[in-house]
Amino acid sequence: MKKVLLATTLLGAFAFSTSAIAADKWEFDSSHATILFEYNHLGFSTTYGVFRTFTGELMLDEDDPTNSSVTAEIPLSSLDTLWEKRDNHLRSPDFFDADMDPVITFTSTSVTNVDGNTAQVNGDLSIHGTTASVTLDVVLNKMADHPMAKKPWAGFDASTTIKRSDFGVDKFAPWVGDEVKVTISVEAMKAE
Repeated sequence: MKKVLLATTLLGAFAFSTSAIAADKWEFDSSHATILFEYNHLGFSTTYGVFRTFTGELMLDEDDPTNSSVTAEIPLSSLDTLWEKRDNHLRSPDFFDADMDPVITFTSTSVTNVDGNTAQVNGDLSIHGTTASVTLDVVLNKMADHPMAKKPWAGFDASTTIKRSDFGVDKFAPWVGDEVKVTISVEAMKAE
């Protein structure tokens, strides 16, 4: 139930997509990166979780965001819903089967609908051995020199909603929500 993205997202919130010819490499600031997910629990409440770590690569073309790309890998070992027993169950064969497929991946395929500080990043999300297309709605929050690091910095928010059943992670659906909302916020610094 928590494939994100970047979901998420992965990463998905990070930037824009495919051929990175004029793009510069940017490194994610893991201390200012969050991949959140949420789903409905039996209609009684909303369950929230986070992936505590991810790795990835952002190639950003500031002049033409459609020439940008992003990849992300999110280890299921970093899944955290603030209840260890649930986390272990979600990593079990009932859901993600993390021993067989321990990483969620996102690879952008295109960037569309670029308008000012917004765009859509389309890509392939792979969870539980299944790959499906997802679209991240991305907002560029700010791009400027970081006041303390003294180097170019960028911040992005992104969101998407996926159906966990599309990835074969459908235990207890529809009682436990099939739709999972993914929210991503990341900062990145221009690589030297």
